[in-house]
Amino acid sequence: MTSEPVNRVRAAFAMVLLAMLVTGCVTNTDSRFAREADRDKAVRNYVQLATAYIGQGNLDRARNHLERALELSPDDPGALGAMGLVYQTEGEPELAERSFKDALANDADYTRGRVYYGAFLYGERRFEEARDQFLAASRDTGYGERASVFFNLGLTEERIGNLEGATTAYRRAVELSRGDARSLLALSRTLVEAGEYQAASRHYSRLTNLMQRNKNLRHSPESLYTGIRIAHHFGDRNLASSLGLQLKNNFPNSVEYQQYRVMTSNGQ
Repeated sequence: MTSEPVNRVRAAFAMVLLAMLVTGCVTNTDSRFAREADRDKAVRNYVQLATAYIGQGNLDRARNHLERALELSPDDPGALGAMGLVYQTEGEPELAERSFKDALANDADYTRGRVYYGAFLYGERRFEEARDQFLAASRDTGYGERASVFFNLGLTEERIGNLEGATTAYRRAVELSRGDARSLLALSRTLVEAGEYQAASRHYSRLTNLMQRNKNLRHSPESLYTGIRIAHHFGDRNLASSLGLQLKNNFPNSVEYQQYRVMTSNGQ
């Protein structure tokens, strides 16, 4: 008689204890995930702020935010990549490259980090290595700035003398950007270099139409000389002379004006 109530009490106590343990486990797990989520959010915020400060040239504040981010998450690729930008801007190429490599080692799919590293390599005149980084970045179809990636890829292809590869990359940049000015100009110029004047003329016309609609866009020496070469090929002397006069008046010290003078002095 007396043992049954005791057993019931013990069983009830065991159930309460089990419930407390289970509840405790769930609470601790949720708390851990909450802490991790808060940490990840804090790291993202620090990196975002730091990137903005880098854009403003305020490296001290950028470094401060990145150090906080790396304290929370030492292997965070975004923080490591942004720190590479700080080092690069400060003229510390070895530290910059180490940070970029660390970022990619921790996340091989960190496309923005590849873009950072590719730009760094381009600045170091390591064009083939830069091309490889931009080429890898271009394969990420979910990356929101693919047009810029292909534009940079085109620049590197030009630097290593691959005109066909450059034209292909610029063409893709035009498609993805729906015809931004710099991509249209680069594509027009490389098509001229390749002797594809009909296609060059078509894209150059898109560029000039864009300039007419957007008064903030102005001719550069490159755009004027490209137009001159296209006009000259099709025998449009009036257009060639008009663009040549603009080149002479606005950019008399440019390389393109010197090239134009050579062209005209040869009677071309």
